[in-house]
Amino acid sequence: MDRAELAGMLGGQTRACEPARAALLDGGEFVVWDGSVPSQQLADIYGARLRRAGRRGTETLALPSTVDILTRLEAVQVRIGCIFSPDRTWAFMLFLADDASAILACTGVRQAGR
Repeated sequence: MDRAELAGMLGGQTRACEPARAALLDGGEFVVWDGSVPSQQLADIYGARLRRAGRRGTETLALPSTVDILTRLEAVQVRIGCIFSPDRTWAFMLFLADDASAILACTGVRQAGR
């Protein structure tokens, strides 16, 4: 997947999509990993990350809505990707359809110590 194709898929799925798209178009590093994970497993993992971020005061974008989207997907297989802002202050996690044809959700997490 190339940068332009990925940028074109970042729409209004969550409010983290626009900052993720800007980071990508500004030259941020990105990756979409091979393989897929059940959406319910990801919902559990990111639900725990949401609770931990709340306790620690970590700044996030659209993490609650991303957890909600992953939960509603039920048994769907999801691919995972990531975009880092050029200054590496933000990491945007992408959740894509199993065939990588669409982005289902996107969340951003401010990186500690940045």
